Formats: sequence, C-alpha cells, structure tokens
Amino acid sequence: MFFEGLIIGLCTFLIIGICHPIVIKTEYYFGTWPWCIYLLIGLCGVGGAVFIESTLWSSLSAITGFSFLWGILELFEQRERVRKGWFPMNPRRKDSYRPKQ
Repeated sequence: MFFEGLIIGLCTFLIIGICHPIVIKTEYYFGTWPWCIYLLIGLCGVGGAVFIESTLWSSLSAITGFSFLWGILELFEQRERVRKGWFPMNPRRKDSYRPKQ
C-alpha cells in the first residue's frame, strides 16, 4: 500500500489548521505589518519545493508556502473582522483603525 497521498492530505489539513490561529494571533499582537514576513516564508516554501526531490517533502514545502501566502490576505481580512467587532482588539496596541474615544 502507498500512504504518501494520505500523509500529504493529513499534513495539509494540519498546516491549514495551524496557520489559522497564527494569523489571528499575529494580527492581535502585531497588526498587519508582518505580512512581509508571511511573504518571505511563503516564497521560500514555494521556491524550496522546486529543489526538493522527495514528493512528500516537496509537497509539504509548497503547501506551507502557499498557506502563508494565503495568510497575507487573511491577515488583512482579520483586521476587518476585528474592526467589525467579530474578534477582540488588543487594547495595548496602537493602530490607526481604532475608534476614537
């Protein structure tokens, strides 16, 4: 039997599941400026996948890279969700989109 496809599927599920709370915590503590770090991680993951010979590790590198690239969009959407009150705002962070008091 060949389990490589199942392993890739399971790891994809876990990577996406881990990236979601990372985006939420990043926006809460740092705002949206770390999008450039997400871009760097994403490009390294996608670019690295081209040079990895193993199908399993190449796939996981690409999946991680594309998840972080997608995380850039989610980071800015998370800011909007915070603005709408759907998620808590960090009271210690100074941002330009905070309501005036």
